[in-house]
Formats: sequence, C-alpha cells, structure tokens
Amino acid sequence: MTALEPSDAEVTPPPADRAEAPAAPDDDRGGVLGRSHRALSVGIVSVVVLIAFEATAVGTAMPVAARELHGIPLYAFAFSAYFTTSLFAMVLSGQWADRDGPLRPLASGIAAFGAGLLLSGTASAMWLFIVGRAVQGLGGGLVIVALYVVVSRAYSERLRPSIMAAFAASWVVPSVVGPLASGTVTEHLGWRWVFIGIPVLVVFPLALALPAIRRMASGPADPSAPPQPFDGRRIRLALGISVGAGLLQYAGQDVRWLSLLPAAAGAALLVPAVLGLLPRGTYRAVRGLPSVVLLRGVAAGSFIAAESFVPLMLVTERGLSPTMAGLSLAVGGATWALGSYVQARPRLEPHRERLMVLGMVLVAAAIATAPSVLIASVPVWIVGVAWGVGCFGMGMVLASTSVLLLKLSAPEEAGANSAALQISDGLSNVLLLAAGGAAFAALGGGAVGTAHAAVGASGSHPGAFAAVFLPMAAVALVGAWVGTRCDVS
Repeated sequence: MTALEPSDAEVTPPPADRAEAPAAPDDDRGGVLGRSHRALSVGIVSVVVLIAFEATAVGTAMPVAARELHGIPLYAFAFSAYFTTSLFAMVLSGQWADRDGPLRPLASGIAAFGAGLLLSGTASAMWLFIVGRAVQGLGGGLVIVALYVVVSRAYSERLRPSIMAAFAASWVVPSVVGPLASGTVTEHLGWRWVFIGIPVLVVFPLALALPAIRRMASGPADPSAPPQPFDGRRIRLALGISVGAGLLQYAGQDVRWLSLLPAAAGAALLVPAVLGLLPRGTYRAVRGLPSVVLLRGVAAGSFIAAESFVPLMLVTERGLSPTMAGLSLAVGGATWALGSYVQARPRLEPHRERLMVLGMVLVAAAIATAPSVLIASVPVWIVGVAWGVGCFGMGMVLASTSVLLLKLSAPEEAGANSAALQISDGLSNVLLLAAGGAAFAALGGGAVGTAHAAVGASGSHPGAFAAVFLPMAAVALVGAWVGTRCDVS
C-alpha cells in the first residue's frame, strides 16, 4: 500500500520508520557535482532548464501563433490542454516509476515533450496546435514526477536539499532570457521556430542523464519483490481529475448560465478524484506527509494567483508599460534561487519546518504589500522589493516541501507521493486563480483594461485588485500554520 491510499493511520510515521533509498550515498564527497554524481546532476538539471525555457519562451510566441492560426477564441485551451493532460501523466508516472524505476517514464516524457513541441510548431490549424500542447503536457507530467524519484534514489538525504536548490536556480536564466529570445525569434524567423527549435535541446540532457540514471536509479525499488501491476483505480481517478479540471476551466472561460452544467460535472469528477489521490487527511492538515502536500498547494496557489495580477495592476492602475511591469518581477527569479540555496545549508536542516513557516509569512507579507501601489503616493518600486521578498520565501518553502516529501516516503512510495505533491500544486493554481478571477470580475475588474485604454486614467477599479491580493495573503497565512504541522519528529 502506498502512502496515497486510505489507511487506518492518521499520522504519517516519522522518518526513523522509513526505509532509505538503496542507491544513494556511496560517495557524497564533492556534493552533487562530485565524481559519482556529476553527470547525473548536470543531466537532470539540464532537463529542468529545458522545461523552464519552454515555459517562459512559448508563452511569448503563443499570441502570435493563435492569431496566425485564426484561433484566438480557443487561445485559453492552448494552456489548459497542457495542464489537464499533465495531471493524468503525473499519476501514471508515479505508478510507472515505483513499479519499474524512473528511467522509462523520464525518457518517454522527454520524447513526448519534444513530439508535442514539433506537433504544435508544424500545426496548420488551431485544434492541431492544441493537440500538440496536450502531448507536451503528457510529457511534462511524466518528466517532473520521474525526476523526483531519481532524486530519491540516487541522492542521499544530505544531498537532496542541494539538488532541489539547483532545480530552483535552473529557472533564473530562462525566466530572463526565455521571453527575450522567444520574442526575437518570433519577430525575425516566425513563431514556429520557437516550438521547433526547443526539441533540439533534448539531445544534451538525454546523453548525460539517461546513462547515469540507468547506473544509479534504474529498476524497481525492491528488485527481489514481484512486480506490482498498475493500479486501475488510480488510473481512473487520474483520468477523472484531468477531465474534471478541464471541464471547470471550460466553464470558467464561458461565463453563461449553461456553463453551470460543465462546472457541476467537473466538480463531480474532481472532488472524489482528489480525495482518492492525495494522502488521507490532506484537507485537514494531518501532521506529517498530508500537511507537506497541503502546504505545497497553499503556497503555490496563493502566490501564483496573486502574481498573475501584478503586471495588470501596474499597467492599468499606475500607467507602466508592459515591459516595465514585467521587469518589476524580474528580481524574483534570483531571490527564489537564493531562498532555495538557504534551505540547502546543512546547519539549517534541523530548522526546516521553521524555515517553511518563515517563508510563508514572507509570502503573505509580499502579497499583502503589493496592492499598496494602488495608493498614488506609494512608489512603484515597492512591488519589486515586496515580490523579491516573497520569492525568497517561496524558494525556501517549495524546495523544503520537496525535500520533506522524499524524507517521509519509502523508496517504493516516492513516485506516488511525488505525483500527489504535483497534483496539489497544479490544482491549487487553477482553483485559486479561478477564485481570484471571479472576485476581480465581480468588482468591475473586467472593465479595467477597457477603461484604461479609453481614458488613460489609473486607479479606476482598485477594489477589484484588492479583492484578489488580500484574500490570497490570508491563504498564505493559513499556509504558515500548515507549516507547523509538517514536523513529525
């Protein structure tokens, strides 16, 4: 039985009761770049860089692609298709990696990711473009969970915080270079080359990572045990969570009374699937693994939902250009990586839970501070400073949840538990973004852009923005309390 299945135990056993990964610490000298880990570390970090570059570059080319393919009405589905299929793939990857090891799901995921990019880049119609994005989502979901299993098996507990910090740092350069490079390629060569060019980068991670994974982390966690069949119930629940999320997103994009029908159907599929796939007691913040999974969702959802409205607020309420509004958040990539680096320091390991609580307090403070620029006398640079502080907190929290999840997971449970962590992350993003968007629209936010374009005035709907940021700050404070529940020692 995996830790994701219902059990009679309400408290996750402490780390002392957990088995350690078999392949880890023969030679920790030199850290994650030591001789025994160098090829693996460079390879898997390169995979993360590839995913980060795709995430930041493709978004820049997407509007041009949708216009050329006459698919503006379907624009949102180019994003939601990736998300919904990735949810299904996360659960599949967790089972696959626990059963056969992470090598096959990782290789298959990278191949699907590249194939999806090629399909989107060569699409002649918007529906083909969306299919390509869905294939990308399958690949991305397979890859992200398989990477967690690789870390659990190939790195000792002492090295895991460092490799998680390296994952976070991998987003810094792509977040700065990706949009600029994508915009330049789109302008001079065309949007298709953004999609077609990225798969070429797959060759380097494959050449480095796969042989090292085969040597250090391949095969089932217990080779002497008979292979376990795939859990059909979990596969069905994963399908339900993907379809349910898709229906809810469709209903949110088509605001009519008839949209209540797909919304109700989506909720009916989503709720039992979430309860079946997340650790028992997650929604009640039961101490241990359930709270770790819950904290991941609370942190990611509250922060991303707030961050999505920062550029819009700066453009419409304070008159910044889109470029300047985006640059106001640029420092966040560096401070996020710094937060991940701090949590990886060995002397701070005994204080990991306190670091997470502190991180969530910083996130809540950043979110609550951002709407202060709705007051004309408050300088705009306050947002950049606040968001840098919030990203520092997020770096500590997200990397720490990953480290604690692997610490609380037996080797044969690492895949399933990693899938639960990613599901919590992805679903909370969608649900809190939807809630924030509904509050924003209810207080006149839908007219902000139109009013600003027409009259060039700022500050026309400050209440709409406050209705997003302040509740999300409260959610982040709840996350600080959940952080106190992650310690089982």
